[in-house]
Order: sequence, then C-alpha cells, then structure tokens
Amino acid sequence: MTVIGTPLSPSATKVMLLGSGELGKEVLIALQRLGVETIAVDRYPNAPGHQVAHHARTIPMSDPEQLKALIEAERPDIVVPEIEAIATSVLESLEATGLLRVIPTARAARLTMDREGIRRLAAETLGLPTSPYRFCDSLDELRAAIDGGIGYPCVVKPVMSSSGKGQSKIDGPGDVQPAWDYAMAGGRVSRGRVIVEGFIDFDYEITLLTVRALGAGGQAETHFCEPIGHAQIAGDYVESWQPHPMHPAALEKAQHIARAVTDDLGGQGIFGVEFFVKGEEVWFSEVSPRPHDTGMVTMITQWQNEFELHARAILGLPVSTALKSPGASAVIYGGVDAPGVVFEGVSEALRIPQTELRLFGKPESYAKRRMGVALAYDDDVDRARELAGQAAQRVKARA
Repeated sequence: MTVIGTPLSPSATKVMLLGSGELGKEVLIALQRLGVETIAVDRYPNAPGHQVAHHARTIPMSDPEQLKALIEAERPDIVVPEIEAIATSVLESLEATGLLRVIPTARAARLTMDREGIRRLAAETLGLPTSPYRFCDSLDELRAAIDGGIGYPCVVKPVMSSSGKGQSKIDGPGDVQPAWDYAMAGGRVSRGRVIVEGFIDFDYEITLLTVRALGAGGQAETHFCEPIGHAQIAGDYVESWQPHPMHPAALEKAQHIARAVTDDLGGQGIFGVEFFVKGEEVWFSEVSPRPHDTGMVTMITQWQNEFELHARAILGLPVSTALKSPGASAVIYGGVDAPGVVFEGVSEALRIPQTELRLFGKPESYAKRRMGVALAYDDDVDRARELAGQAAQRVKARA
C-alpha cells in the first residue's frame, strides 16, 4: 500500500529530481499534485523546475562529492535522475545502503547515462536488432571504423549528449572531420568518444513510451502508450505526433524489444524507447529511463500524460496509458541569444482552435534553444500537426 505524507512536515514523502529542465518541471508538478515534497536540482540557477519545486538546489551533478553531500543533507526518499550527466557511482553506493530508491534503478541510470552502455546492453547482451556501430576515441579511429565496414552514409554522435547535440550525418570522406569537431563541441563531457552507426534506410522513427508500474499484486507490470512519430533536424526533435500508424507486426516487435530492454533495466517509471521502422522491420535505437522530449505531445493526447505516468509509477500508483485524442506538438525556439526574453504572439497563437502552449521559463534564450512547445488536438493527426506548427510559428521571443 502506498502511503504519501504531507509536504513540509515530518511525514513528508520527499522526491529529489536531478535535472530540472522543462521535462523535470512537469514531473515536479505531477508529483506535487499527489502531495509529494519536491527538491529540484540543476547545474544553473532558476532552471524551469526550480521555479515550481518546494526546494531549489544548484550544483554540478557530475561532481561526486557535491552530489553525495546534497543527497545526504536533504535525505530524500526517492532520487529521480532527469538527465544523463550525473555521478551515477554515487547513486549506486547510496542505493546499496537501502536508505533511498533511485528511479528506475541506479544501474539503469549508469547504463543509460551514455550511448555506449545501453547500446552494448541491447545489441551484445540482449541480442536485439540495431544498426551496425563502432565506438571511437579519435578522428583516426572514426575514419578507420567507417572505412573498415560501417561505410557511407553513417551517423556520428557523442557518447554523452542530449537533444541531438553533436549529432550529424556523414555522406562522404569530406564530412568526417567536421562531424568529429561537431561531436566534440556537442558532447556533455570533454572525453572525446563517439559512436558511429551505419545508416538504416528507414521509413520513419517512433518513440514508444513504456511504463513499468506496480499492479494490484505488487508486481511490476508493463504498459505501452500509443506510438509517437517525430521529425528531427540535426538529431533534435522539432515536432511529434500521436498516434503514429504502424503495421501491427512492427508494433508487436517494437513492444517486444521495449519490454526486453526495460525488464532488464528494471525498477519503476517511464522509459522513452526509440526505434527505426521500415515496413514490418524494427531496429532499436536508444532508451531514456525518464520522460522523453517527443512525449510532450502526451500533454494533449493522453488522459495521463508521460509526466503523470512517471509520477504515478514512481509512487507505486495505478496508471492508464489510454489515448484521449490524436494530437501533435511543435517546438518553439528562442530565435535570439539573450537573457530574460519576452514572448510575443502568445494570444495570436492561442486563437488557433484546439491548441495549447507551454512556455518553459528558461532564464536565458539561445537562437536554437527550445523555449516552449505548442500542442494541438484533432481527430486527424495531420491536421493536428498543422495547427501545432501554426501556433508555434506565431510565438516569438525578443530581448
């Protein structure tokens, strides 16, 4: 039986989020609606999640000593990693004491903190279908991997990055040096390591949000949301829609792979599992043990959005992945490099029928920084995409 205390009292159920961007902010809101005391941690002050949590803390979460000291001082019941750049060794050692729970598990946080751990798990341990790949520590190794079997075209990504940063497609030898430089600039850590993947001629990509939650008997059960289609530019999501139509055989394969990966990672919570799909064939791409950026569309398409599903699963509560309406999301970019921007066109955007906006409250804008998202619903997914795109285009940031 789940027991939830009263925030800011000795009985409080305390949850600490490590990473408090736009996704973390929504998780914090969902937790607070269920009576949880929240602690938002990020590397910079006034992050979106800082603005809504009971407590805001600012530290470099990749620093083991500072992270350990903060967790020991705050004494949360549950720690929820929301980004990859975290000193996961600290989480593993503290979880082993039995004094706190890490979502979904400390091992899962370690394996998914970079592309190497999860790719080796999926392809080499679980034997799941993936694109051909190699890991490289230098420009020369990258060239050798491509010439030695990966071939052109191929895709290069830093082993640790977020939102597509540092990712590029290589079509020929002249693209290798720029791709390496871009990967080095876009990685979350200075360690120069990349994954190079053979290019798959796929029809589309999907995110299959997969939820591990406790059933009535106290055992973990797996639930799937409707597949989410998405479009990317330079590896960064720019729009998503739900549901994305799939051949039943492809959907069954995707669910089988998602279950295999998430069962191995274990624990409770939501996982964003990404796939390449061509006809009835499916290839595993990546998994994030947390809400996914493409899943922001669920704020308008599902009765329980991905953040509410994560919060419920974390707390051991029942979940429902039922669809409310087809819909779409479109990213609102900063457009300018400036702190404390103001947004114009909000009322014009919301005059478009069947739309909503989420402005994230990031303290500083960059030209290509995601500052908000437009959402739209319609019985026709293509129409929802049009509405969301129109709404996003009307919102402009200025200094």
